[in-house]
Amino acid sequence: MGKLFGTDGIRGIVGKTLTAEMAYRVGQAVATVLAEEKGRRPVITIGKDTRISSDMLESALMAGICSVGGDVKPFGTMPTPAVAYLTIQEKADAGIVISASHNPYEHNGIKIFNANGYKLPDEMEERIEELILNEQPMSVKTHGEIGMRYHGMRQMKKDYIHHLYSTVDCDLTGLRVLVDCANGAASATAPQLFGMLPLMADFIHVTPDGVNINNECGSTHLESLAQGVVIGGYDLGIAFDGDADRCLLVDEKGSTIDGDKILAICATALKRAGKLSGNAIVATVMSNLGLHEFCRNNGLDLICTAVGDRHVLEKMLEYGYCLGGEQSGHTIFREYATTGDGELTALQFLQALAQADMPASQLVSCCAQYPQVLINVEVPHTAGAKERIMESPELWERVKEKETELSDAGRILIRPSGTEALIRVMVEAKTTEHAEEVASDLADYIKNM
Repeated sequence: MGKLFGTDGIRGIVGKTLTAEMAYRVGQAVATVLAEEKGRRPVITIGKDTRISSDMLESALMAGICSVGGDVKPFGTMPTPAVAYLTIQEKADAGIVISASHNPYEHNGIKIFNANGYKLPDEMEERIEELILNEQPMSVKTHGEIGMRYHGMRQMKKDYIHHLYSTVDCDLTGLRVLVDCANGAASATAPQLFGMLPLMADFIHVTPDGVNINNECGSTHLESLAQGVVIGGYDLGIAFDGDADRCLLVDEKGSTIDGDKILAICATALKRAGKLSGNAIVATVMSNLGLHEFCRNNGLDLICTAVGDRHVLEKMLEYGYCLGGEQSGHTIFREYATTGDGELTALQFLQALAQADMPASQLVSCCAQYPQVLINVEVPHTAGAKERIMESPELWERVKEKETELSDAGRILIRPSGTEALIRVMVEAKTTEHAEEVASDLADYIKNM
């Protein structure tokens, strides 16, 4: 991992760890590296979420890009997957998204896609970081070599919306849905998209003011959506996060339908249509034991990767799989998108729901959900502390004892945080009490090491 780029771009609190000056330098560096690679002036697209800081960072990025001779196509407020899709459509050299996803409004981030809508290669990220962190001079242009901003690009969202609409090939008439836009980027696209469909859709948290993004709403706060679905008698609740690259659902009883259940239902629909390549789903090690059982019972292969949608996508691309995702709601339909897309996920699930002709709660009951307990154990901030714990034979002997106790009715996962001084202990069992007992035992053991 580089000094600026994390697993999902550059992130920070705006005005502290992420400044307008840094965004300006990032814009310069991205355009400079692309110009070196392409041998010509690059074209870069930009989209943003609804945070109060997004306009400022967008202006700084555009100024940086244009100062070194790059051209910019700003889409305005747009979901992350929309930027990836439109970058490919416009044959641009890269796409930039200004968003911190599900985080609070004071955070923001800069995520960069290549011309094919995928994450930048590590070597390109490293070259961009080198230019920024080492304060290397970049060639500022004058006269006619200064880059230009394309105008009228905000209308491009219509192309993205029509692309999503084109993925629906069954009748959704009669369905009633409540959609939570998290006061984020989906506010700019979801009302028009769902308005084109033959169903009834109402919306909540669709009035962004710059500081209310993800605030007690969206995919990380499902309480108001669940309440609204039950009171209003809706068939399904749909929740996006701030940049609309993830989606979680709520059934007609107000219960959460997480990413694992979404994968199970969509995999079934794809298999029935003869479209599930490799007869497999790609998920992460955090996926619930219920998804493992579902796949075994339905003759599907479940391929597990490290945590992070980038790892899921890498495995999908490596073996040609078409469906993958995370429990958190990042779901990738590779036939239609190069990244997780919340609105696309909602449409694919709605199709499966309409075809099944049964309540959502009954539809997802085929995929059990074992009680899952996660404890974050603080460890010393000293170098090598996490490694010392994870390499301890005594710890793994303890884990083995507990796995024997759980038998086949549970699962233990212990992993270090990639960014914090934490060891994460996750336990699944038949009952919450048993999961809590085992997780607490292992957490206490790690604390005393």
